[in-house]
Amino acid sequence: MPTDDRPRIGVLLPTREQAITGDTGMPALLDFAREVELLGFDSVWTGDSLVARPRLDPLVVLAAVGTATTRVTVGTAAMTPALRHPVLGASMLASLDHACGGRLTLGLGSGFPIPETEEEFDLVGASFAGRAGRLDEIVDLWRTAWHSRDPQAPADFTGRHWSAAGLDRLSPPYRPGGPPLWLASSDTPRVLRRVARRYDGWLPFLPSAQSYAAARETIVRLCVEAGRPADAVTPGLYATLTVDDDRDRAYAELERYVQRYYGRSLETMSQIQAYGWGSARECADWLVGYLRAGARHIVIRIGSLDPRPQLEQIGEVLLPAVRAAALTTTTTTA
Repeated sequence: MPTDDRPRIGVLLPTREQAITGDTGMPALLDFAREVELLGFDSVWTGDSLVARPRLDPLVVLAAVGTATTRVTVGTAAMTPALRHPVLGASMLASLDHACGGRLTLGLGSGFPIPETEEEFDLVGASFAGRAGRLDEIVDLWRTAWHSRDPQAPADFTGRHWSAAGLDRLSPPYRPGGPPLWLASSDTPRVLRRVARRYDGWLPFLPSAQSYAAARETIVRLCVEAGRPADAVTPGLYATLTVDDDRDRAYAELERYVQRYYGRSLETMSQIQAYGWGSARECADWLVGYLRAGARHIVIRIGSLDPRPQLEQIGEVLLPAVRAAALTTTTTTA
């Protein structure tokens, strides 16, 4: 977690967009990641799905990205741990932490509640029922494994769903204790309690800055009640935006994108996810609303099946505008 309060801005790699267009290729993804770093963004991320929304495996992609970049945080937004055996996952993520030189952050999800996700769980023999509790248990197992070489730390794990012995024989992660674990989630009371009690970060996609501010305040209060520091949880945001100086044209492109990505309308998806469109400065103003609501690490998904042309404009116009506005906000409230 950064020691200063400067907001971080990252970009999602177009792994799903490649799969939709049939243009899948690692070299293009690595070029994209290098450009993200060159433009001055703070992080680069990738999603996870086998068959619900297919794409290249995020751990393989990030291992390559980790060696192709030198500065940016690399992360999952979001990984579904249930799709992999938890002990194998602990080992793979420890290895990935080495490939990234300790720059790894893991956004984790229990699985989007749609039929396609349930089918994906069935494919790998994972239980869709009770998936939130299973995710929390996987996190506990991972942390046991990553701390297992500490003096007096246990090397065995026994949970409701999984048990594992001799976890200290696994290769340790690059950083003691492993990478930060964020929960990619909504803002229901139960979810916010889970975030406050056991996660290092929160990565929601809430459709309004007002709802974000209320949930962020709740997390701070719940952290204190749980005996954790008020700032124990990094407040992130997963936001989709389409940049075009013609606002109507931007909306039309975003509509096409959402239809291809989810098979649902933008009107439907905007009830549960954060979407912005318009000029780079209009999108910057929209994101600043979330920064004022408490967000400190924004993950931008470019709402286009051909995101590369928009990336440069976002980096050259939106990124400095958001940072300047954030600095003004911090100075004003200090």
